[in-house]
Amino acid sequence: MTVSDPARVPGTRELGLAELAAAIAGGAITSTTAVGGALDRIDATQGTLNAFRIVRRERALAEAAEADRRLAAGERLPLLGVPVAVKDDTDVAGEPTAFGCGGDFAPKAQDAESVRRLRAAGAVIVGKTNTCELGQWPFTSAAWFGHTRNPWDRTRTPGGSSGGASAAVAAGLVPAALGSDGAGSIRIPAAWTNLVGIKPQRGRISTWPEPEAFYGLTVNGPLARTVADAALLLDAAAGPHPGDLHRPEPITASDAVGRDPGKLRIALSLRIPFTATRTALDPEVEQAVRRTADTLRALGHSVTVADLHYGILVGASFLPRSLAGIRRVHTRMPGLKVDPRTTANARIGRVLDGPALYAARHLEPLLHSRIGRFFRGYDVVLAPTTATPAPRAEEIDGIGVNATNNLITAACPYTWPWNVLGWPSINVPAGFTDTGLPVGAQLMGTANSEPLLISLAAQLESELQWHRHRPDPWW
Repeated sequence: MTVSDPARVPGTRELGLAELAAAIAGGAITSTTAVGGALDRIDATQGTLNAFRIVRRERALAEAAEADRRLAAGERLPLLGVPVAVKDDTDVAGEPTAFGCGGDFAPKAQDAESVRRLRAAGAVIVGKTNTCELGQWPFTSAAWFGHTRNPWDRTRTPGGSSGGASAAVAAGLVPAALGSDGAGSIRIPAAWTNLVGIKPQRGRISTWPEPEAFYGLTVNGPLARTVADAALLLDAAAGPHPGDLHRPEPITASDAVGRDPGKLRIALSLRIPFTATRTALDPEVEQAVRRTADTLRALGHSVTVADLHYGILVGASFLPRSLAGIRRVHTRMPGLKVDPRTTANARIGRVLDGPALYAARHLEPLLHSRIGRFFRGYDVVLAPTTATPAPRAEEIDGIGVNATNNLITAACPYTWPWNVLGWPSINVPAGFTDTGLPVGAQLMGTANSEPLLISLAAQLESELQWHRHRPDPWW
């Protein structure tokens, strides 16, 4: 590993997205320095943290130099010259998209719509972060790139499937990153690395070149240390492509930061959604979520223990869409190398890709109505993001399909119903276990409720100040 300027490695690590954007726009630091510092930190940690699949050093530095020329000419954009990362399920022109798999893949000819919008806002894409194969598991590891580690404890996973993104942001390699969430893949790693992770309304950030991803389950969203930074990245990436199937009315997420959400009726729901295996909520996670509820009460909100009952139909809608989606991506990537568990899931997806998938899609309006009735009495649901703290990184290695399903369901049974519904949810940091592992809580709302959730999350952040807690540097 080569670090071109070791003295620059710590550099801008402490600055958040908005702070770094302001520093670059104000001339306190150049884009070349900011991007170079991010690249040096990535290089210095790649052998240990292993957050990135692709590092765009030469191209990113050239783009940073161009950003400095534009800045000197007086141009201003929200993220002009700011280094950010995207997950390796998202196309970046000139780079392959491996999506956690092995094999040789041709570089993509065009940016995904979300990347195009980030570039239009001025961002410099420094690299593509690691993800597990086809986004299937809340672990970020594969035979093709090894294990991505949790910055808070290198024996632990950062979560998945946006684990490389969360590790990179939590460690301060980049100030923010774009991930994706098909069953909790933004919220879970955010919970396990002390970050804010926003799963937006379906269609808020385009998934193009796919009209929708994983039959509507998967959305793109930001990971950052603060609510304001997550909202800023959301605004930069949001917006439709003409080919998108889902096109919600636009919002400005940043406008909700600092806005008084009013006195809200919040349901504290600790009940685990329907699962086919035995699951239990870890006592330390429960205590952390209850402390979050206490903080919300102290802020003037009404918080009532009221379990949300999802019912079996939510699972009946999720599984065919998830597994048929795996099969679809699997078949569209010729020459890929994958774990036998991925092959098994793709095989099941082939069976479900028919009447079962059709029925699963048509259940969604019924589920909207059924779960929507719960919100007649409440504005927001507060729930655990995960049932346990982060497991050991190697815990998923060398086990079969059933053991894998039992492992991931026991750790992460809470997030996936909101992917079926397509509604917004935000992970907020909820503190630490006795051994120093971060845990999270999720704020969940109905359709297009991001502004309400963001204003509530920002209010919590002003009280809890979670962004002041940082892991030790890895270099």
